[in-house]
Amino acid sequence: MVQLTTVLCKAYHEGHLTICLALGGCTNRPFYHIVAAHNKCPRDGRFVEQLGSYDPMPNSHREKLVALNLDQIQHWIGCGAHISKRVEELLGLSGFFPLHLMVITNAERLRWKQAREVLLAAQKTDTEATETKEN
Repeated sequence: MVQLTTVLCKAYHEGHLTICLALGGCTNRPFYHIVAAHNKCPRDGRFVEQLGSYDPMPNSHREKLVALNLDQIQHWIGCGAHISKRVEELLGLSGFFPLHLMVITNAERLRWKQAREVLLAAQKTDTEATETKEN
């Protein structure tokens, strides 16, 4: 298997392999396959191997599900495959890579925004309560 994949990598001179997301699913219900594909192929087109899946729609527990075959991902990275930004973010969240600083920054911004919204809502209810007591 290793010899076949290295032959595949070397035989494709016009580009490189990329680990990226291939869109599946239907309208308003996206589903992505994490695949190793040539960078010249279309997003949903031909791929060399499927390495996992990603469901961006939250389930009943508000979880977004990701399934990864980390052994095969490590193999393709060893063969010289590039990784798309979104897959790199998913691998960082799974603990395969260190988290990118922008992911941490965006999470902090989201936390501050939610805390501010809660604070504004609390202030609004306090002012409404004082207005009703005055009347």
